[in-house]
Amino acid sequence: MCRKTVPLVLLGLALAVFPLPAGGKREKPSPKEVVIWTYDSFSSEWGPGPEAEKQFLERTGIAIRWVNHGDAGEVLARLLQEGADAQADIILGLDQNLAGRALDSGLLEPYKPAGAEGIRPELLNVQQSWTGRQEWTGRQGWTLTPFDYSYFAFVYDSEALPGPPANLEELTEARYAGKIILLDPRTSSPGLGFFGWVREVYGEKWQDYWRRLSPSVLTIAEGWSSGYGLFTNGEAPLVLSYTTSPSYHLEYEDTERYQAAIFSEGHPIQVELAGLLGAAKNKENAKAFLDYMLGPEFQALIPLTNWMYPVIDIPLPDSFRIAPRSPKALRPAPATEAELNEWAALMRGR
Repeated sequence: MCRKTVPLVLLGLALAVFPLPAGGKREKPSPKEVVIWTYDSFSSEWGPGPEAEKQFLERTGIAIRWVNHGDAGEVLARLLQEGADAQADIILGLDQNLAGRALDSGLLEPYKPAGAEGIRPELLNVQQSWTGRQEWTGRQGWTLTPFDYSYFAFVYDSEALPGPPANLEELTEARYAGKIILLDPRTSSPGLGFFGWVREVYGEKWQDYWRRLSPSVLTIAEGWSSGYGLFTNGEAPLVLSYTTSPSYHLEYEDTERYQAAIFSEGHPIQVELAGLLGAAKNKENAKAFLDYMLGPEFQALIPLTNWMYPVIDIPLPDSFRIAPRSPKALRPAPATEAELNEWAALMRGR
């Protein structure tokens, strides 16, 4: 259960440290293979990758070769660096904060998978509010396809905190002093989501909110794994995470102790996406995978391996009964580098 992404402002650094491929040569494609670049946890032994690989091979006779690049930001950085020489057929795992760069690169080829009509409608216009794009389209049509989603939320320990907060403003109250674990928006996608959440609700007064919130913050962790680990170790009763996180504890620990607090102003949605590379050497195999990705077999893997919601309507595991969808999905614009620098200056003084 690990979900993190490097925000756009750090892509320049990632590009600088990746070596260029020697001579720009590509490996020879296999007629029975598809090469997918993704983040580490997706293809790990506890992620959906291994079972998806098995299912897809049995269904089509095509082998999946996963290539891991750390997190989703590194996947995009590597793609932008290597361009048409990228030795991949599909990139999988970008979210809406990274999608614009991928679409604008011109490296992706439009392809609308079979089954796309079954995607939940609210997942098709996440980016529209700040780019004007309809659906996940590039210059020529449907280019990025959603495969899972969730909402950023505060998860609380109901044994340590019987009365959870009901909105962002309540987090600033004295009763929550030193009780919140946050994540750095410069290095964590939930952290970046919370930054956008605050700015969406408070507008030009977002800095004032962070000043009021500061006494409630025990620590600001670099990433989701470290922050959530502090939370489950009992360091604080509130942590920034996802509405789907409590399902993990119910499924594997048989406890409803951990709950997601649903806020009256709504919750930012995060949608994960996959796209076909224009220079893919196994293009038909890649299209077959994208078709499979929207089918019930793959989508049924998502809840109990990636701990997100599937994008089509299928039965959910019983443990997802404590993973409420937000009644209002917020779509904050991506943070700018200047805003994150201002945030860092504010936090240095806390």
